[in-house]
Amino acid sequence: MRPGVTAELSHVSKGFGKEAAANPVLEDCSFELETGKLTVLIGPSGCGKSTLINVIAGYEHPDAGTVRIFDKPVSSPGSDRLVVFQETALFPWMTTLQNVAYGPLVQRTKPRAEVMQEAARLVELVGLREFTDKYPNQLSGGMQRRAELARAMINEPALMMLDEPFRGLDAMTRELMQEYFVRLYEERRLTVLFVSSEIDEAIFLADTLLVMSHRPGRVIKSIPIELPRPRLPAVLTSMEYLHYKSEALELLHAEAMKAFAAGSKAAADFVDAYAARDEAQP
Repeated sequence: MRPGVTAELSHVSKGFGKEAAANPVLEDCSFELETGKLTVLIGPSGCGKSTLINVIAGYEHPDAGTVRIFDKPVSSPGSDRLVVFQETALFPWMTTLQNVAYGPLVQRTKPRAEVMQEAARLVELVGLREFTDKYPNQLSGGMQRRAELARAMINEPALMMLDEPFRGLDAMTRELMQEYFVRLYEERRLTVLFVSSEIDEAIFLADTLLVMSHRPGRVIKSIPIELPRPRLPAVLTSMEYLHYKSEALELLHAEAMKAFAAGSKAAADFVDAYAARDEAQP
């Protein structure tokens, strides 16, 4: 593994079922995650993005290939990796501040006063100062997402992974969440892998954009996003942004058409088989 790289996937394949090779989800998937960079993974629906997160996290084992974190093979979940999923995972019996502070307090690597001070600062940074003592059921969906981001960031994992964390939020709340997340990232500069299905979100966030093929998924192109930081919403109207979007959309459209064609063929095969069965019946 070359210097400046936190994680490396090399020729990773993964399938499911009794005969995994007959139902492949990932196939010959390779890429690197640079240290301190925000990498966004995007691809057609069902291409294996979530499976890829689970393999890197150690929740699933690849059928072939290797995953390495700081040049050490991944064989199980570890404290060096943290995953933020689509569903909220705040503890309902804890306040916003208590939820954010929970990880470092349990690990006991820092004095309690220092942890609580940092947690309070992060809560303020994500715009929740007035909701410090509120419980999750007293927060909106967007507020809960902000609290979760702060809770993840305070742990400072070697690799932070987010699997479409803003999915299901309305458009305005999603845009605000992107701005809050960018603000947190640019302050912390953790190594981040962010899975998205929204091209505007992907380009707005990314230092590097990884485009996946249709299923079985593999990375077909890595696009460096050289937009200035701090990243502000106005960048979405720039010519540079439009160039990146055009390039990514062309790739995604081609892969989506392949997925559609494959699905149409599967449907046609099913109809033909069903018709043949009916003709065979007396």
